[in-house]
Amino acid sequence: MKYDSIAEIVRLAEESGKNISDLVIEEQALSLETTQEEIFNRMKKALEVMKEAVLEGVDPDKRSASGLTGGSAYKMKKQVDGGRNICGKIFGEAMVKALAVSQTNACMGRIVAAPTAGSCGILPGALLTIMEDRGLDDDTVVKALFTASAFGMVIANNASISGAEGGCQAECGSASAMAAAALVEMCGGSPQMASDACAISLKNILGLVCDPVAGLVEIPCIKRNAMGVANAFVGAELALAGIESAIPADEVILAMKKIGNSMPSALRETAEGGLAATPTGRELCKRVFG
Repeated sequence: MKYDSIAEIVRLAEESGKNISDLVIEEQALSLETTQEEIFNRMKKALEVMKEAVLEGVDPDKRSASGLTGGSAYKMKKQVDGGRNICGKIFGEAMVKALAVSQTNACMGRIVAAPTAGSCGILPGALLTIMEDRGLDDDTVVKALFTASAFGMVIANNASISGAEGGCQAECGSASAMAAAALVEMCGGSPQMASDACAISLKNILGLVCDPVAGLVEIPCIKRNAMGVANAFVGAELALAGIESAIPADEVILAMKKIGNSMPSALRETAEGGLAATPTGRELCKRVFG
C-alpha cells in the first residue's frame, strides 16, 4: 500500500472489508520486517506519551521558559469541572487536553509530534476525550492512531506538514484532518466517511498562516491547538452524519499545497508577519530576547 492517495487507501479498505488501521498495521509490519504485534506496541507507547503529556500540561504552576505561556489548560479544566463552559463536557475536555499537550511542548516536555510539535495537542485532545467518554480501551485508540498516521503520510507526501513550508494549515490543519479521520473509525464510521472527515476539516482551515510570536511555538500556537481539536470534531460529526465533502480529500490536499506555495515567507514560520508583527507581538519578542 502506497501513501500517496487517500482514495486508494479507502478503495483498498472497502474491497478488503477491513478498517484502514488494519491495512496500515499489516503494511508497516511488512515494510519494517517485523511483527504486527511489535508495530502495535510501538504505537501503544506513543499513546502513553500522549496521556503523560496531558497530565503534565494541566499543572497550574508550569510555565514555559519564555514566561509567555502556562496555566491555560488548568484554567480550562476548572471551567469544565465546574460545569461552567459553554459547549459541554466532551468539547471542554478536548480543549483541556489539546491545551495541556501543547503547553507540555512549550515547557520542553515529552510529546508526540502528531504530525508536528506545533500541532501536538489536537490528536490526543480528540482521541483521548472520546476514549474516556465512550469507555473505549487503549487498543481501539491505538488503531485509530494508525488510521491518523496513514492520512498524515498522504498529506506529507503530496503537500506538507511543515509550517515553514505551508503555513499553519499544514500543521494544525493536517492534525485536524488526521484526528477527524481517526475519530470516524473510533466511532464506527466507514473508510469513506473517514476520507470525508479529513477533507472537511482540512477545507475549514485552508489558508491559515504560521506567525509565531517571537518565533516560539507558544503564541498563538497553543490556542490554535484548541481550535484544531474543535475543527476535528466538526469534520467527524458531519461525516458520521452522512454529509459528504464535495471536494475529494486528495484534491483538498493539493489545494492546500498550492495555497502554501502562494504564501509570502513572512507568513510561514519566520515570525516576520501576522500576529508576530503586531505592536504587542514585537513587544513580547523584546521581552523574551531583549
